[in-house]
Amino acid sequence: MSIPATMRALQQTSLDGPRGLRLVTGAPVPSPGPGEVLIRVAAAGVNFVDISQSRGTFAGGPQPPYLAGIEGAGEVVAAGQGVSVEPGAHVVGVGIRGGAFAEYMVLPAAGVVPVPAGWADEQALGMVVSWPTALAALGPLGRIRAGETVLIHAAAGGTGQAAVKAAKHYGATVIAAAAREKHAAVRALGAQHVIDSRGADLVAEVRRLTDGVGADLVLESAGGVTLAASLAAAKRVTGRVVVYGLAGGEAAVTNWDLVYRHPVQLIGLNIGALIQFAPQIFGAVMDEMFTLLAAGVLGPGQPTSYALTEGPTALAQLEARATVGKLALVP
Repeated sequence: MSIPATMRALQQTSLDGPRGLRLVTGAPVPSPGPGEVLIRVAAAGVNFVDISQSRGTFAGGPQPPYLAGIEGAGEVVAAGQGVSVEPGAHVVGVGIRGGAFAEYMVLPAAGVVPVPAGWADEQALGMVVSWPTALAALGPLGRIRAGETVLIHAAAGGTGQAAVKAAKHYGATVIAAAAREKHAAVRALGAQHVIDSRGADLVAEVRRLTDGVGADLVLESAGGVTLAASLAAAKRVTGRVVVYGLAGGEAAVTNWDLVYRHPVQLIGLNIGALIQFAPQIFGAVMDEMFTLLAAGVLGPGQPTSYALTEGPTALAQLEARATVGKLALVP
C-alpha cells in the first residue's frame, strides 16, 4: 500500500498548554524501526497525559517542538524487523514519545492490542490507557472486595467510567464523584451513589454514606486540594487511596499527615511504571480486561470525536473538566 512522505499533524510548539498546539501540513511520515509498526491513524485518544506534557509537568516528557498525542488506533501499514503483526491488522496502542495526533504514527509492536472484531477503531480507544489504569487501581493495587465501598473521582471520564463498571461487577458499592452536570451520565453506569465533586462537603457526604467509617478504597485522579479530601474520606488504617492522576495540580502530603491526620494506605500508580517494573502484574491486568470484555462488562467505547484541527479545543475542554467520557481526534 502507498504511504505518503508527509502528513498533517499537531505539533506542540511551547509549554503553554493546549494553546501551544499548531497544525503542520508537511510533517514527515515516520518509519517503523525494529519491533515497531506504523499505523494509519483512524482516531487518536485524548488523555490528561497530553495536557501534562503540553505544560511540561509530565516527568521525562518530550520538549517542544514535538508531535503530540500518545494513544492511537488504526490500520497497520508497515512493520519493522522482528514484528509478527501483519499489515492490514487494526490495532490500538500507546507511544509515549508522541505522534498520535497525526495521520500516521509509530507504535511499539509488543504493546499494541487488536481492535476487537466488529468494533470501529475509535471504539477501542481506552483499551491501553484508561481501562488498564482503572483495573490496576481496583484490583492488584486497590484490592477491592465484594461488599466494600469505593469512592471514584472523575467518574464521568474515560478511566472513571471503566472503574465504575468494573467495581460494580466486583460487587462493590460505588460512590461516584462528578460535577453536577455530569451526574446523569454517571448514574446511567450503575453507581449506587453520585456526589458533587466540587462540593465543599465531599468528605462529610462520603462518611454519611458509609455510616461514618469512610470508603474502603478511593481512586484519586483529581489532585490538588482534592487529595486531602480523598485521604480524609478513606477508612482509617485499612482504607486504601490509589493515586493515578493530578489533574488539579500537585499536593503535599507529609509523613506527619500519614501517621496522625490520615492513617491510611497511600499507593501511587503510573501505568508506564507498572509495565516497566511489574510486567507480570500488568499482564494480569490485561488478562482481566479481556475477561471483562468477554463477559460484556466492558464494551465498545463511544468517544466524542473532534477533527484533528480541533485538537486545541478538545484538550482545553478536557483540562477544564467540561467533558464526559473518552475524547478522540480524527485525522
